[in-house]
This record gives sequence, structure tokens and C-alpha cells, in this order.
Amino acid sequence: MISTMKAMRRAIIGASGLALVASVAAMSAPASPLEARAEGYANAWLKSTAKHRQLFDAPTSGGGILLVHMMNYYDTWNKAYNTPDKDINAVGTFYGATTFFGVNDAMWAKYKIGEFLGEKDAAGALATKNPWREAPFILGMEIRPASIESLQKRGANFILCNNALTIFSGMLAKARGLEADAVYADLKANILPGVELIPGMVVAIEQAHTAGLSYHRQ
Repeated sequence: MISTMKAMRRAIIGASGLALVASVAAMSAPASPLEARAEGYANAWLKSTAKHRQLFDAPTSGGGILLVHMMNYYDTWNKAYNTPDKDINAVGTFYGATTFFGVNDAMWAKYKIGEFLGEKDAAGALATKNPWREAPFILGMEIRPASIESLQKRGANFILCNNALTIFSGMLAKARGLEADAVYADLKANILPGVELIPGMVVAIEQAHTAGLSYHRQ
């Protein structure tokens, strides 16, 4: 597990490097980062017209605190400022050590992702399904209103970095003795409903800034 985590840290750095290359390439193009449209990507997450928008940048899981922060973003605007959900848009990121939280339960079971990440469920056993999808266990309690699905119902977006998916699917494939391209294709085909695949997170962060989203580092 220690060697796996060290490899993951190296991969996070590698993913950032790939994304930085993509960012430099995008910046050299005539279009602005917001106007740019990478082939095959819709940039739908940038199109919200909500008045209050924030990007929650989470390259590490932090025990699920990303989800709590996103939930609190909605709740605080609701309760303290009488602002409805339709005027609020939280955007959560999946890359680095959070990459696999963007894929469905079937993938967690098939590739033993909980074991690969050392991610445990509420009972303390290695997770056999995506623990953030429906009933995340955070801060010692189950917080269903902070789940991916609950947040999506309130208008939140989640974006998954393709650079990270490529790198981490390769690491997972190696750990399971499988072909990297096949594992990548399988994971890509099983991204959670509503989670948007984007080319690279560093460019997405720049695009978020250009689009006027505030930034919250997890």
C-alpha cells in the first residue's frame, strides 16, 4: 500500500505536468481558454448562468470533505442569504487521488478500487462500491445530502480529468495484470451519470477563472 500511494503521488505530479502542457498549448491558440473547445468535449459545465459559482478543487479525497464543502456552499447561500439553489452552482473536480470517485459502483467492484486506494466504507471494510455516490461516510457519520447524486440534484457539476483517468487507469491495470487501454476504455464507459469528462484539470481551472468562478482549494 505504501508503494502504491507513492506511485499515486508521482502520478498526480505527472498528471499535473500533462495538464500544464495542455494549458500552454491552449494559451498559445488564438481563442481564450473559455472560448476554446477541445475536440470531443462539450464544456457543458461552464455554461451555468447561476449568479453564485465556485470551483471546488480536490486532487485528494480528504475523507470526503469536498462533498461537505459543496453541500455547505448551497446550504449557506440558502439559509443565510435566502438564495435558491437555481442561483447557485458548485463545481467539484475529480483528478489525482479522487479520479476514481467519478466512476460507478460496477467499476469499484470489478477492479477492487477500494483496495487499490485504501478507501474504506462506513463499516471500516475496503469499499466495494463508490462511497461518494449515494451515502458518503464523512467525519464519522453518513451524510447523504452531501452525496454526488444529492448535490447534482441541487445543480452541482462534477468534472473528471481525462489526463488523470488515463494515468490512473494505467496504474490500476498494472496492479491487476490487465491491459491499460482496455481498463481505460472500461472506466471511461462507466463514468457516473452527469459527471463530465474534460481534457485536463489545469486548463479547466483556468477556464473556470475566465468564466468568473471563485476558487476553493480542498
